[in-house]
Amino acid sequence: MTDQPRERTYTWADMTPALEAARRLSGLEYLHAIARGELPPAPIGMTLGMEPLRAEDFTEGRAVFRLKPQEFHHNPIGSVHGGVFATLLDSAVGCAVHTTLPAGVGYTTLELKFNCIRPLLAGGPEVQAIGQVVQVTRQTAIAEGRIVDDAGKLYAHATTTCLLLR
Repeated sequence: MTDQPRERTYTWADMTPALEAARRLSGLEYLHAIARGELPPAPIGMTLGMEPLRAEDFTEGRAVFRLKPQEFHHNPIGSVHGGVFATLLDSAVGCAVHTTLPAGVGYTTLELKFNCIRPLLAGGPEVQAIGQVVQVTRQTAIAEGRIVDDAGKLYAHATTTCLLLR
């Protein structure tokens, strides 16, 4: 190897207070508490390097996450790994569903389908993953999401079905 190895270090907080708060707050209240810094964010955000959450990114039925593609996101052929697309989209559509749930109701992803439209590369534009709820029933929720840049260029699209945990 001619290049020096790269290293990345990150930290995350104990999730116990957040998990306890999740039982007593609605989904929207919970995400707003994380955005205000009152509760710790999910460690996956630190792992991926997603931008910290902002309260205005969460409204009922909608969630937005931001990501600046970095070299550590790359797959062996030099573009952002499909798993990063999937995780970013799963976060956006799952949290969009979460914004509609009352206190004490959780969710889990039953199905996630996504299509990558074009590659993301380190040094490329920052992107947003925007999740929007389509329908919520007593047992399931359906949402769709897309990854776009500031110009509105589409990089990926997803749909999800979530199981509601009552």
